[in-house]
Amino acid sequence: MDEQPILQVNHLKTSFFTADGAVPAVDDVSFYVNKGEVLGIVGESGCGKSVTSLSIMKLIPNPPGKIVGGEILIEGRDLVKASERVMRNIRGNDIAMIFQEPMTSLNPLFTVGNQLIEGIRLHKKTTKKEAWNKAVEMLKLVGLPRPEELMSEYPHQLSGGMRQRVMIAMALSCEPKLLIADEPTTALDVTIQSQILDLMKELNKKLNTAIMLITHDLGVVAEVCQRVMVMYAGQVVEEASVSDIFKKPGHPYTVGLLQSIPDVSKKNKKLYSIPGQVPKPGSIKTGCRFYKRCPHAMQRCEKEDPALYKVGEGHQVRCFLAEEGSVSV
Repeated sequence: MDEQPILQVNHLKTSFFTADGAVPAVDDVSFYVNKGEVLGIVGESGCGKSVTSLSIMKLIPNPPGKIVGGEILIEGRDLVKASERVMRNIRGNDIAMIFQEPMTSLNPLFTVGNQLIEGIRLHKKTTKKEAWNKAVEMLKLVGLPRPEELMSEYPHQLSGGMRQRVMIAMALSCEPKLLIADEPTTALDVTIQSQILDLMKELNKKLNTAIMLITHDLGVVAEVCQRVMVMYAGQVVEEASVSDIFKKPGHPYTVGLLQSIPDVSKKNKKLYSIPGQVPKPGSIKTGCRFYKRCPHAMQRCEKEDPALYKVGEGHQVRCFLAEEGSVSV
């Protein structure tokens, strides 16, 4: 893996403006993705994972949403300041995205071939024949059978797993430097999920494409990622290598997520769940956002905002326990 950031996000803030005022969905988030690396972003629904990815693509619906601060750097270019015309060129060429729902991501009125060829010709100066050949090549690359025939078929004629492979082929057809995969296996059955994850690992090795994988499944993270960023209530609460996250988690929320994983060896034991619910965005004005759900909460947690404390090489934790030198939670 080449240790050069392809993506650098600094102090990103994205808010949604409602009748009750600004609601921060992503609040002061900073991270990086190296070339050829697979970074996992995990957390419960509503923690800001998808809003972070849509902010990077500048696809936040405006109104009501808006990036209100920070930088999103792709090889030194700040996307926050980029015009829509510039972004149209960057999407697909530099960054591509696989969306969460394969059943609705493809246009039902156009054939698979039409949709693949349109994306290729939009970003690359090619003839229609060259684009057709490239599209067939991409369908072969993602392991789809009879690619030439698939080119003339419509999305409704394909299974969910096949549609997701088409989406991956479409995302990779212009050879982007970074692929954002927003829960790419959520709507698929377990067997197909495994195939899609194996495919992403294979393509990552073969094409050296950096991948930002958004998921709530720590099993997926363990299988595919090299580094993990844990988000909670719009903030990064922990960042570390996969081995550190599983062997020595530092944030009580990360510990709770790991304890929530079912263990087949403990058949009669009740499955653990983190008490309470993710707070409504913008509802906590001061203090640690995990305070009300945390088994280790102290008085200062209610009033003071913890910073991200370094607890090891590449390991950061947003918790006062880390400041005190203890990450055994």
